[in-house]
Amino acid sequence: MPKTETESGRDWRSLTLAGVLVAACGGLVLYGVLDTFDTEEKPGRPPVPAAAVTYEVTGEGTADIAYQGRSEAGTATVDRAVALPWKKTVEVPLGRPPLVSITLGGHGGRASCSLAVRGKHVQTASAYGRFGRATCQAELAPASPGRAAE
Repeated sequence: MPKTETESGRDWRSLTLAGVLVAACGGLVLYGVLDTFDTEEKPGRPPVPAAAVTYEVTGEGTADIAYQGRSEAGTATVDRAVALPWKKTVEVPLGRPPLVSITLGGHGGRASCSLAVRGKHVQTASAYGRFGRATCQAELAPASPGRAAE
């Protein structure tokens, strides 16, 4: 028996409703999967051990500065055209190497970067001239046995 126009319209509405429900469920699943890659600390997730790292850039003028911070994914933070001198203390997850990199602008000049881990100076490097570059990097070992990670 052939379907009437009303029954045919209901079939399309049912299919459309089913498609919308499947898409909504898929969106929720995708959100749940993507949310697991979030690097922010959440209640119930144990904190990642980290150490205090102080980056410092001295000189005159401006420089682009890239540095490793709290990111567990290992991505660097980049600050552009920063007025010098500049200093920042951040927590770096153990197992991620603390790193600060400077790039001078087209006007050149001279700037130095330095790196201190848990208050102890580790490395210094200098950049000179137009688009000069320097990088300071260190290994971030766990705190000594008598001292907790800061």
